[in-house]
Amino acid sequence: MESLRPPARSPMRRAFARVLDAVLPPRCLKCGLVVATQTGSHGALCPSCWQGLSFLGAPCCACCGQPFDFEMGPGALCGACTQAPPAFDRARAVMRYDEASRDLVLAFKHADRTSLTPAFAAWLKRAGEELLAEADVIVPVPLHWSRLFTRRYNQAALLALALGDLTGKEVMPDLLVRRRATRKQGHLGRLARQRNVAGAFALHPGRASALAGKRVLLIDDVITTGATVSNCARVLRQGGAAAIDVLALARVIQAL
Repeated sequence: MESLRPPARSPMRRAFARVLDAVLPPRCLKCGLVVATQTGSHGALCPSCWQGLSFLGAPCCACCGQPFDFEMGPGALCGACTQAPPAFDRARAVMRYDEASRDLVLAFKHADRTSLTPAFAAWLKRAGEELLAEADVIVPVPLHWSRLFTRRYNQAALLALALGDLTGKEVMPDLLVRRRATRKQGHLGRLARQRNVAGAFALHPGRASALAGKRVLLIDDVITTGATVSNCARVLRQGGAAAIDVLALARVIQAL
């Protein structure tokens, strides 16, 4: 199984990793089972959990990343993007949001499992390789201050900062602000989600000048209908961004 973290490089770090593995054996990120991995490679999945997750990739819609059953050719778009092109240029996600991935994502989002951040950032780096190569700046979807106060962290910002560390790309965690609190969207339909987030985002007045002409990579945890990232993309476009791509940890796959 592929390691989710690079091996320690120096002899001292390798020795420390061996001691750490002896005291705290690497465990599966999802089920907690002790896993046999390369020394120092904490942050892996056991074979069963790895096979249970549906990782996304080609072939897919060139725009939104909706997976195709078979190769459709370069630049092929799904029906939804053909009929109504989204506000962003491209979107990709690491894995399908379903029964197998839900508890892993929700543990990170709501249960203080911030220790998952390095592994998730490594997954994002692989899934978004093409988008990252062209990105000028990485920007997370923001939380309203009231929700940030109760949750204590913005999971999208943690992913963005970790991804910036891995790639050397500039990260602007406060470029976007959520200027009004919105209802939780878990049980809202597509139209209700669009109404819920309409006008909810804005550019930070002290950061807006840094956006002009930049290609932005917008980071979120889960894409469901795309309402949140679309509204963020519109704000970024109006603020002068040259292009907006989206990279998420998981996404709901819509039936074609």
